Amino acid sequence: MSQPILEAQNLVKRFGDVIAVAGVDIALYSGECLGLLGENGAGKTTTIEMLENLQDPSEGEVRYKGAPLPSNFAERIGVMFQATALPDKLTVLETLTLFRSLYPSAASLDELIARCDLGDLLGQEPKTLSGGQRQRVLLALALVNQPEILFLDEPTAGLDPSARRRLWEIVKQLRAEGVAILLTTHYMEEAELLCDRIAIMQSGRVVNQGRTHELLSRYTQERIVELPRRVMSQLPEGTQYSEQGDWLEIVVPDLNVALGRWLDAGIDLRQMTIRAVSLEDVFLMHFSDQAAEAGDE
Repeated sequence: MSQPILEAQNLVKRFGDVIAVAGVDIALYSGECLGLLGENGAGKTTTIEMLENLQDPSEGEVRYKGAPLPSNFAERIGVMFQATALPDKLTVLETLTLFRSLYPSAASLDELIARCDLGDLLGQEPKTLSGGQRQRVLLALALVNQPEILFLDEPTAGLDPSARRRLWEIVKQLRAEGVAILLTTHYMEEAELLCDRIAIMQSGRVVNQGRTHELLSRYTQERIVELPRRVMSQLPEGTQYSEQGDWLEIVVPDLNVALGRWLDAGIDLRQMTIRAVSLEDVFLMHFSDQAAEAGDE
């Protein structure tokens, strides 16, 4: 694989006695989307702020194309925060024009408008924009300087399905054009669709990472079975499950064996549903395994 465009080497961040990030190694390559996943408090935000050069690490280093970060690093990255205020009294067109004036080699106005589908919004002020429209404007602002690296922090949070898909298509196009993208999201469907690689953080560390299809391929034999909650008392002793409202979710390594045991136990399987393991399942299984290990200590 080629040299990473951005690389974190043993990043550590302390706030007094609290270790927020505890030795993170991450590499990001041009033309790929890397998903940084984790529960709230896992250290994602602090890690990203160090990658963006907004915070200095207590230990370790962030390198750009194999060298220390250059003084003009901010000009080479684009950042789309989850919530960013737009100038209240400026139209979308005026806001784009203002931001373009800050960079000597800004993307053309026509390109930004076309890429982010802003043609019908140019005369509008922020208060009149829907959630999806607002996010497309924020993405356009993150692309004004034609960044090599794009940081997307929960870009589709709160958007309806149609608006989410419109944003996904823009991200896919940027990736195809060679932009390196680091994405944080709580939507596992989004991460599975957009990300070439996944890094899962917990307690300030990257505890699992790899190509998305490789993470999923580790569970090719497993199936997720959903059964009505009412059959709980009939399940064979030792069956592990998670409760999802009126349903039980069971991860089974061998479906045929499981079905045989349940039929022998007299369980009514007519309402059973079966599906393959998704990235969300991998994520949840990982954290449930970690919690179980912690409880055994």
